[in-house]
Amino acid sequence: MIINNLKDIRHEHKMNQTEFAEHLGLPQQQYNRYEKQRSQPDLERAILISEKLQRTVNDIFFVENTTG
Repeated sequence: MIINNLKDIRHEHKMNQTEFAEHLGLPQQQYNRYEKQRSQPDLERAILISEKLQRTVNDIFFVENTTG
């Protein structure tokens, strides 16, 4: 499962969801779905998000280790 750390990054920027979504150029509802892991951005959107945050895609989105 692909997970993300958007919420942690948002807190680093000291923004609420609406402000952060606006910063990323996303509708707030869509950003909320990403942050809550209810939806995944397509690759193009993930790249755009990473560019706006000046981080790599792998810094934001990663595969959850499910092996125990």
